[in-house]
Amino acid sequence: MESITNTITSISILIVEDEALDLEILATALASKFPGVALHTAMDGRTGLELFRKFTPDIVITDLNIPEIGGFQLAVNIHSLKPDTKLIVLTGCTGEGATGDSAAKVFEIDHFIFKPVVFQELFEAVEQCIAKIAKKPVAVVQGDRQ
Repeated sequence: MESITNTITSISILIVEDEALDLEILATALASKFPGVALHTAMDGRTGLELFRKFTPDIVITDLNIPEIGGFQLAVNIHSLKPDTKLIVLTGCTGEGATGDSAAKVFEIDHFIFKPVVFQELFEAVEQCIAKIAKKPVAVVQGDRQ
């Protein structure tokens, strides 16, 4: 079984955020905290979905209110392509429905984080997702044993 350290170096994260400065800050903070992780970024849902199809990241961090394809629709599309993808949803909305109860019934959302983002909370959410990924059994392909 892989160690968590080895898992981190094989993890990829897609961040979808339509505010350029917020996207840059999120990407910089995550790259600093998790230097072995491959990061991909998009400023709208359509580009996010294209990048997801191309790179099939393990973790997707998405704002709810993004252009082209909204955050929940993006999450639905991602889960139809790769159901075990870990989802961290960012939202500036508060109050009833802010955590997307109806969407959460359709698929699992691993974490909701309210804006403004508290980076310690985001880092803990990513660490929890990585830990879940590390616990998955690793398939050994015939001939890969050493």
